[in-house]
Amino acid sequence: MSNQVSETIATPAALDEPAPVFASKGSLREKVLKVLIPVAMLGLLIVVWAWYVAAYDVPHYILPSPIRVAQALVNDWGTLSGALLITLKITLTALAIALVGGVAISIIMVQSRWVELALYPYAVILQVTPIVAIAPLILIYAPTTQAALLICAWIVAFFPILSNTTQGLKSTDHNLLNLFELYGATRWQTLLYLKLPNALPYFLAGLRIAGGLALIAAVVAEFAAGSAGAQSGLAYRLLESQFRLNIPRLFAALILLSATGVVIFAITSFISHLLLRKWHESALRREN
Repeated sequence: MSNQVSETIATPAALDEPAPVFASKGSLREKVLKVLIPVAMLGLLIVVWAWYVAAYDVPHYILPSPIRVAQALVNDWGTLSGALLITLKITLTALAIALVGGVAISIIMVQSRWVELALYPYAVILQVTPIVAIAPLILIYAPTTQAALLICAWIVAFFPILSNTTQGLKSTDHNLLNLFELYGATRWQTLLYLKLPNALPYFLAGLRIAGGLALIAAVVAEFAAGSAGAQSGLAYRLLESQFRLNIPRLFAALILLSATGVVIFAITSFISHLLLRKWHESALRREN
């Protein structure tokens, strides 16, 4: 009788043993599909693009074929890569300044209601004002064109960091705040051990948004500045290709910009995954 009972109790455990194997297989299949489906869709779009150009004999100065774009990307790589590095330098520098300034000001505003009332409305004004409208003024007052481009990119990237981090700091559970007060924690201990970890997912969401916006703002600022020469970015190469009707090169520059934006988003998403994957609900995999 005891053997039957032990066998009955052991049976569910034995049935549950293969579950991790099936879960891992499902997880691997899902990861493969996440890569294969976008790649297959991209290949299909390229095939349709090439077919359309060939079937309707579209002139290359209106819509170049994928082969012509690839040739332009290879032949003009020296010029386009140098311009890309300049745009990328402005983007990453502006993003880094926005991260430091946005987080610092968010902390100060949360710690002091008066500071929030004094600063936050002007941050909103900067955000809602089109960067194209204020770029000419920044170009006048900035010491150099590169400094003006950096300021423009920073203005656009700054607000998502500030807004999301502030929202995260304010979203701390009041019961946990009361618990910290009960145990006599100081304001800075509460900030360091409770509010900042709680605001991390919000901050990382703002980081993903700000990364793309910094690149967009850098390109828009370059359009407004119309800077040329050795220190010109990809935006000028786009304008140059348009004026010369070098449409394959224009498409190649656009592809570089799009790929750069995707890489920035992928890197920020990977950072978010690394920081949240072990504890936050948004990154944990459901068991059922």
